[in-house]
Amino acid sequence: MILAVTFMMAVVQAETPPMEWTDGHDLRVEGQAWTETKAPWDRLPAKAEGVVRDPVWNLSRQSAGIALQFRTDAPEIHVRWTLTSDRLEMAHMPATGVSGVDLYLNDGNAWRWANTPRPKAKENTARMVSGLEPVMRDWMLYLPLYNGVESIEVGVPAGATLEPMPSRPADELPIVFYGTSITHGACASRPGMCHVAIVGRDLDREVINLGFSGNGTMDLEIADLMAEIDAAVYIVDCLPNLTGERTAKRAVPFVKRLRGLRPDTPIVLVEDRTYSDNHVNDNRRKRNEGNRAALQAAWKTLRDEGMTNLYYLEGDTLLDADGDSTVDGSHPTDLGFRQQADAFIEVLGPVLASGSTESGR
Repeated sequence: MILAVTFMMAVVQAETPPMEWTDGHDLRVEGQAWTETKAPWDRLPAKAEGVVRDPVWNLSRQSAGIALQFRTDAPEIHVRWTLTSDRLEMAHMPATGVSGVDLYLNDGNAWRWANTPRPKAKENTARMVSGLEPVMRDWMLYLPLYNGVESIEVGVPAGATLEPMPSRPADELPIVFYGTSITHGACASRPGMCHVAIVGRDLDREVINLGFSGNGTMDLEIADLMAEIDAAVYIVDCLPNLTGERTAKRAVPFVKRLRGLRPDTPIVLVEDRTYSDNHVNDNRRKRNEGNRAALQAAWKTLRDEGMTNLYYLEGDTLLDADGDSTVDGSHPTDLGFRQQADAFIEVLGPVLASGSTESGR
């Protein structure tokens, strides 16, 4: 009996095709604006260490918004990834979003979700899809939102074709988001559900996620770094980490710094989302009112001084008022991120299509 079981196991192993593994950087990488990084999947360049504040630098080591795009005719796809931290989840955000990877398939009309394996440790391997017909398909794999990645590889059976998707046209520039924990991705259930990623899929654009949890504070050093990215539009969404007083001090200098370095690129200023518990939390309601008033004043000042290509997104449009779109009154659920993405797309669509030089709201 033991010999029979052993023989059957040997047959199964023999029928399992050997896997060929491809490093993520040998595929098309989107969402990583710099190649000269300290570690392979950092979001800021190595030169930023010691220039940006330490918390910003540490958070930039997390791979939020980075995605791999590839083509394969493989009947199955595997992924293995090694994380930099063994903190796989947070109290208000699941491990699939914090430390997981997220696979999408392009069906010829749109990107469709395919699989999100559950990370169990710092080192993970997962079969993402199987049983496919051997025809070429386009895939996108998002990296974790709130963990760093030491290495990531895509595996297909030996003999299958795996290649990077072709590069985008040179004039198809990325959308750059700068913001707070919400931009960073809290509290999406998986990496592809952050509004930054949704906007990228819906508009078929590369997106750069410069969200730094608790530290999106309009630092001038970030304006300098953003300006190094040749972008279609810059989005500044920092009010959740600022009071009205700090917004009044920082907004105008930040936008002027960015505009001075990139005279023609559109800039979108984003109000704070409405806290879902404003109706029962007076402190939060007053915070909304204070920082919004300060940003509106800054926007008016910049426009009155003649700045063009400056746009404004009002916070009341970002989340529904019923409260079901957040985890804690502040950080969106997947539903909330879908709502935010729709609000951003309403503003970004005309900006990207027209190349207008008019100020807008």
